[in-house]
Amino acid sequence: MSLAYRRQGTSHRGCTLSWFVEGDGPPVVMIQGAGIGATGWRPQVEGLASHFRCLCLDNRGFGASQPPGDALTVELMAEDVLTLMDAQGWKSAHVMGHSLGGLVALYLAHRARERVRSLALLCTFATGAVPTRMTPDMLLMGLRTQVGTRRMRRHAFLRMVLAPEELAHADKDALAAELAELFDHDLADQPPVAMRQFRAMGKADATPFLRGLAGLPTLVVSATHDPIAPPTAGQALAVGIPGARFVELPHASHGVTLRFADRINALLREHLEASETPELRHGGQGRSK
Repeated sequence: MSLAYRRQGTSHRGCTLSWFVEGDGPPVVMIQGAGIGATGWRPQVEGLASHFRCLCLDNRGFGASQPPGDALTVELMAEDVLTLMDAQGWKSAHVMGHSLGGLVALYLAHRARERVRSLALLCTFATGAVPTRMTPDMLLMGLRTQVGTRRMRRHAFLRMVLAPEELAHADKDALAAELAELFDHDLADQPPVAMRQFRAMGKADATPFLRGLAGLPTLVVSATHDPIAPPTAGQALAVGIPGARFVELPHASHGVTLRFADRINALLREHLEASETPELRHGGQGRSK
């Protein structure tokens, strides 16, 4: 499947949202995190499109979704997704989100639960206080992605999203080039909207309404070496949604959807297919693990 998906545009609150749809079957909306666009879901689209109809978007202000329009908030990003579901004529859909996209998915489910068939929350958190925490390690990690030569910045970005064992014997230059295609930008560069996304994420907190999502089939996946969304954050998120299933993947980091696509796609397909069963579609409890 080519990276050149056929894009469409839908205007909403000052932004023309860029999106594409691939596949056939029950509808699935895929929401990316900060600094990455719809193309970042390519490994999941390739793994799921034979059984599901996948809608992926550039979040407002990123890539082809321009201009950013209204003040950027997680609530507005959730509203954007509902607008695209309306444009498709979808009364409901499975919703999955990675990192910031997971927060958007949570806010969407809180606002319009009847439109969410299930949640898949990947490398994410219930509160934006987790990824925006200013610990010395996080500050140093972020600084290294913004200073030095372009090659140094690319390698620093790789260390932020990939596990040490993934990088130990890798050709880092080739790997940076490969990921740049999926991120839709050179890893040495920070997209202009990234800081606005970061600030919006830091102001968001889904913790107060997690219990209200009880009974919504929910899969939470964390990666052992993820410094941005550590497994403790995923565990807390899963505990907060009664009935949610939690899975931790070893030897992986924040880029698990890109680097361990087969394992992620198997979990997602199992989750989506189980969520299509009548008892879960009508409010039954999610499975726990």
